[in-house]
Amino acid sequence: MAATTKEEIQDIMSEELQTIFLSNLDEAPARRRAREAFKDVQFSIDHCLFRVMSDGVRMKEVYEVNSRGLKIFSKSWIPERSPLKAIICYCHGYADTCTFYFEGMRIFIINENFRVARKLASSGYGVFALDYPGFGLSDGLHGYIPSFENLVNDVVEHFSKIKEQKKYQDVPSFLLGESMGGAIALNIHFKQPNAWNGAALIAPLCKFAEDMIPHWLVKQILIGVAKVLPKTKLVPQREEVKENIYRDENKRKLAPYNVLLYKDKPRLGTALELLNATQELEQRLEQVSLPLLIMHGESDIITDPSASKALYEKAKVKDKKLCLYKDAFHTLLEGEPDETIFHVLGDIISWLDEHSSRKNKY
Repeated sequence: MAATTKEEIQDIMSEELQTIFLSNLDEAPARRRAREAFKDVQFSIDHCLFRVMSDGVRMKEVYEVNSRGLKIFSKSWIPERSPLKAIICYCHGYADTCTFYFEGMRIFIINENFRVARKLASSGYGVFALDYPGFGLSDGLHGYIPSFENLVNDVVEHFSKIKEQKKYQDVPSFLLGESMGGAIALNIHFKQPNAWNGAALIAPLCKFAEDMIPHWLVKQILIGVAKVLPKTKLVPQREEVKENIYRDENKRKLAPYNVLLYKDKPRLGTALELLNATQELEQRLEQVSLPLLIMHGESDIITDPSASKALYEKAKVKDKKLCLYKDAFHTLLEGEPDETIFHVLGDIISWLDEHSSRKNKY
């Protein structure tokens, strides 16, 4: 694709977005068509994660039907020019996918552009990720989590199949979770307490910030309605919360390019499942027993930084590290100024390098 000016990209976006956003992306086939429609536009994005060069990485995309009969989309990035240090299993956040920012363009490889996954792979790590049911390119109603327990089990099933492959049995394995993915990673650890060498958690959803939780009376009404209409999009969202996702204004403008992102109000059933999951997780922080790297923006008003501090204090493991980033918002790897993004990514790679040489699982 020839170089595209900023004005031309805006023209393309305005025309394509009218088509995509007027379409119903509730079901997976529509989301898969949307991804194809936007691939050329996404190649032109000016974001630091898409500019830095990397090479020597083999990328693979797969659709597989899991034990619940759902077609699950997954990706892997494997280093080709260096020995495999470890494998990383990535859990994406709420509303997101394992493509776009984590992959970069998440579609095909153009000019070996740098993405989070490809940078990790070029640093010697095999990276694996999937779209949860109801998100991205996997089957399921968009943005709907009927059971958080089932979602965690789906992720455990997928990653366990990878770890059981002979070529990966003798290398360390780590969980990397972002936001809701951090809560999923911790629940995976509870189910498999001795299976992982550590977890790196980015703004983990151990507790919602107070501004994210409706007034007590409103919450009780929503809980009652959710029992009858769980798929309904009714959960209120404050405008300042939306503004807290991306601190860098230029990166906030790129958000519409992520066409698979769930952008509507949360579904009642989903909100209730996540609220219950966080309340249970808060009570189990003392059970966390694997090496931890916890990263959180001090100005995050979506997932509560104080809960990350509590996780650091209560986890019953000595090998733990808490990194708080001054003035940073919620999306540490997507929405911050370039220097913060590279700082966070550097912290992750340094921690992985330190721990990947340790063979024993905890």
